[in-house]
Amino acid sequence: MSDTSKDVPSDDELAAMSREEKVRLGTNLDGVEIIHRAERFPEPGTKAEKRAEFAVAIWFILSGVFAVAAFILFIWNDWQFKMPDEAGYWAYTFYTPLLGVTFGGSILAFGCGVIQLTKRFIPAEISVQDRHDGGSTEVDKQTIVAEFDDALQTSTLPRRKMIIGSAVFGLGALSLAGGVAAIGGFIKNPWAEGDDSPLWTSGWAPSRNAVKGETVFLRRDTGNPYQVALVRPEDLDAGAMETVFPWRVSDGYGENEESRHKLLEGLRAVSNPVMLIRLRPEDGEKVIKRRGQESFNYGDYYAYTKVCSHLGCPTSLYEQQTNRILCPCHQSQFNALEYGKAVFGPAARALAQLPITVNNQGYMVANPQQNGGNFLEPVGPAFWERKS
Repeated sequence: MSDTSKDVPSDDELAAMSREEKVRLGTNLDGVEIIHRAERFPEPGTKAEKRAEFAVAIWFILSGVFAVAAFILFIWNDWQFKMPDEAGYWAYTFYTPLLGVTFGGSILAFGCGVIQLTKRFIPAEISVQDRHDGGSTEVDKQTIVAEFDDALQTSTLPRRKMIIGSAVFGLGALSLAGGVAAIGGFIKNPWAEGDDSPLWTSGWAPSRNAVKGETVFLRRDTGNPYQVALVRPEDLDAGAMETVFPWRVSDGYGENEESRHKLLEGLRAVSNPVMLIRLRPEDGEKVIKRRGQESFNYGDYYAYTKVCSHLGCPTSLYEQQTNRILCPCHQSQFNALEYGKAVFGPAARALAQLPITVNNQGYMVANPQQNGGNFLEPVGPAFWERKS
């Protein structure tokens, strides 16, 4: 084993060495062989150098512009649900795609800026190094710091005011927009509307009936918000699923402005959509019912809210063979045979179950004999404090 201690300077000698000397020492001690090294712009102030600086800065500026646009969209755009015949429908329709384009464009532009910075200003270098085991000595620590500092200085980045300024603008705007988006969903006060807040009630609730004690029918969405199509048990095959909404006779059939407003509200209120499922006959004996909800079903028909108990996404998928209700946003799964219990993914609470029955006309309705025809618990996420 060779003795290399003579090649290692003392602490005093090390402290007196310049950055360039430490870089050369560090590469030698680490067994690094520099095959090729060349600065991108050995002559400062050339037109080519300024063009390269502008090319990097423009990406960072573009990143900031996209981020500011995303911030403005998130804060000031009309995000509430709109129907095709309502004012602001197109702004609502493109709200989510535009958020994706602006946020994604900002991140992409910033990444392109970093790549261009590396390609245009970091010295071109090809090195070969032998790996070694063990911890780092004081010499290794100081020389690697010198090497990093050398890479920074030779990249000429410290004097690139345009690049630094544009990068700060781009990263700062992106951080601001991202931070607002991250916390924006938690700002709205769920108690602001009192007992009528959608967090506590739903369109199925008796308190929202136009006429006290009025029957609440299960209505399917036909694509025409003013067409009322009620559901009968024979409409669903065994193993089928359909999304239904609340409808009352007092809501009308779209014959006037007030009726059209009620029909639209029944379709777009966040807590209204319900997943109506008809189990296969062979699955009926496997059902496990929740205490207090033993009579919420009608034969093989079960109704669960479509609002996921994790973060409120629509549980749009039903897997017939396994009787699993799936949320496509974060892959939570709920067991339709066990009162909508969460069985996989981040969701921890069961889906709220709607009591249903069939009236004397043969239509499926919310069962007024069970909790007034409403959910026993608030629908949706559980991160807000619940009322008892």
